[in-house]
Amino acid sequence: MVTAGAMSASGNLMDFLDEPFPDVGTYEDFHTIDWLREKSRDTDRHRKITSKSKESVWEFIKSLLDAWSGWVVMLLIGLLAGTLAGVIDLAVDWMTDLKEGVCLSAFWYSHEQCCWTSNETTFEDRDKCPLWQKWSELLVNQAEGASAYILNYLMYILWALLFAFLAVSLVRVFAPYACGSGIPEIKTILSGFIIRGYLGKWTLLIKTVTLVLVVSSGLSLGKEGPLVHVACCCGNFFSSLFSKYSKNEGKRREVLSAAAAAGVSVAFGAPIGGVLFSLEEVSYYFPLKTLWRSFFAALVAAFTLRSINPFGNSRLVLFYVEYHTPWYMAELFPFILLGVFGGLWGTLFIRCNIAWCRRRKTTRLGKYPVLEVIVVTAITAIIAYPNPYTRRSTSELISELFNDCGALESSQLCDYINDPNMTRPVDDIPDRPAGLGVYTAMWQLALALIFKIVVTIFTFGMKIPSGLFIPSMAVGAMAGRMVGIGVEQLAYHHHDWIIFRNWCRPGADCVTPGLYAMVGAAACLGGVTRMTVSLVVIMFELTGGLEYIVPLMAAAVTSKWVADAFGKEGIYEAHIHLNGYPFLDVKDEFTHRTLATDVMRPRRGEPPLSVLTQDSMTVEDVETLIKETDYNGFPVVVSRDSERLIGFAQRRELILAIRNARQRQEGIVSNSIMYFTEEPPELPANSPHPLKLRRVLNLSPFTVTDHTPMETVVDIFRKLGLRQCLVTRSGRLLGIITKKDVLRHMAQMANQDPESIMFN
Repeated sequence: MVTAGAMSASGNLMDFLDEPFPDVGTYEDFHTIDWLREKSRDTDRHRKITSKSKESVWEFIKSLLDAWSGWVVMLLIGLLAGTLAGVIDLAVDWMTDLKEGVCLSAFWYSHEQCCWTSNETTFEDRDKCPLWQKWSELLVNQAEGASAYILNYLMYILWALLFAFLAVSLVRVFAPYACGSGIPEIKTILSGFIIRGYLGKWTLLIKTVTLVLVVSSGLSLGKEGPLVHVACCCGNFFSSLFSKYSKNEGKRREVLSAAAAAGVSVAFGAPIGGVLFSLEEVSYYFPLKTLWRSFFAALVAAFTLRSINPFGNSRLVLFYVEYHTPWYMAELFPFILLGVFGGLWGTLFIRCNIAWCRRRKTTRLGKYPVLEVIVVTAITAIIAYPNPYTRRSTSELISELFNDCGALESSQLCDYINDPNMTRPVDDIPDRPAGLGVYTAMWQLALALIFKIVVTIFTFGMKIPSGLFIPSMAVGAMAGRMVGIGVEQLAYHHHDWIIFRNWCRPGADCVTPGLYAMVGAAACLGGVTRMTVSLVVIMFELTGGLEYIVPLMAAAVTSKWVADAFGKEGIYEAHIHLNGYPFLDVKDEFTHRTLATDVMRPRRGEPPLSVLTQDSMTVEDVETLIKETDYNGFPVVVSRDSERLIGFAQRRELILAIRNARQRQEGIVSNSIMYFTEEPPELPANSPHPLKLRRVLNLSPFTVTDHTPMETVVDIFRKLGLRQCLVTRSGRLLGIITKKDVLRHMAQMANQDPESIMFN
């Protein structure tokens, strides 16, 4: 027998993997990262940089650059996300107006910009100017009449179909991952799942272009959710430029959490709301350092958007409001009723939308995504055009519903009967009886509300970028405005009732219908997404209505309570489960009294666990085991007899290690012994060189005993982000529990199909 020292001297035995080789530590597509390992690798990297920084000035400068790289990435994300959001906003404005007409002086001007530049525009007719012509005026020189209306109607439908067809074709051909809102997938990726290409450059480009097209087409969707996906694509792109992030999937996810905050910041002009949204809704691991960086990224993004000024009002907020009356305690009752409506709408929407999406996945309907988009667009355009509240863009509709009726408002919603003897300041207009325009607007809003509720169910989830924030807010704003007008008229005609007597005197400005629209919008958005804190902050940043926090909080909490009574899942969690992503939701509770031994594999009657021994298997044995199984890794034991656990080796790293050893190390053949110990085993003199693979071995795999309650195991998987956990008894290996085993078990305990959690 040959000793280790003699072998080392004669055979120049190489401690393989002393230097890491390419791709080690990376993960395959549709696999989950190992958070503990990524954290450990980052700590080692940081320790090495700190020790080297004392050696020379250059190394010290490199350590400073490494420390600042995070802030540089945040700056770049904020700049690019803000710029893209500004460009999208400007393009959407122009293309939405293009469906109705064109500017003669410069075709790239929207209706509003066209009339700004005209010297012939008057205040009374500010929407009409000679430079802006509808398609009927341009093509047949007719502004009024049946033929003009029909021609404008047809042009509106044709432009909508063209935009939608271009969008779905671009997504289908160039970037299939650019469809949907992206938030369910972002949540899954941030929890540690790998979906390669989902945050790629092509996805970023196609999502940006198609987002403009679909929003301009008039479909019942918004751009706010997809902007989070766009910002995360920016984050992924910039993190790949710095090795600190590109080589560590855990650190990359910290950047993506901050990018999600920047996305909401530019979507709503709500930087603080963006940070809270990332913390409350999408992030899985959110250390304090990420909070500061998210804040910085959201700030830079908001500043960039403000510099572009896409809304032309020198404000960052999308729906700025100025209400001149406070709210009163008696109004909390209708606000809570709006919260109940929001919760019921959220439940209805989630159930119907998931049922429709499941039908799309399981029937032939899913094979014709282009046809589906064209049909839904055609139906939307045909029904939307006759109603002025559905014809315009959803953002404009919400803005009008939020507005207070001043003396200069020309909207139908402000067509009240004025008292000719009124001599009050312009801003303090008393409650007045509703005129014919208000009653007409109420009917149109009621029809628009029903249409929006139905069409949004079928639109969300199609193979185009589609956000849900704005359609949900529109539903709530329409319901809220109608309730607000109802309360206002009740207070005007019955001001002697006991509930109005204390705060609503005749001739006073008591009720603000726009506030009810704002509260209704928050309630419906909360009912669908189940957001609370971030929702309220986004709403008051969005409108500038800081003093109305209490009504917004009351509506948000009520809508969440009502919606949670029917089911705990928000729309994003429902879509995660529908697509079978392996996502362990922190909000889910596990209360069943099962043990680790009930869930671990192998079970009774199954073949024994596939393991590696520390020093008795050849390269060929290991390659055969890898070929015959599809496990992500293998426990390493002392021997098959003792089953004493040594560590855990990842499948991908074993494959890479063997491949690199064959290329770079002489004497490695199929019958070379592989060993995971510090010293090589004693081998016969004529044996081929052994292969040392201790560096790919995780010597501290997470273990639990077979009698550990599953409640504890689920908590460990959630809080530590484990891929797998080994089950032992007195140091002997019994089995293994993977993240998918945990998810299957949870589904089984909830009387669901355990296979439904498999990625599909």
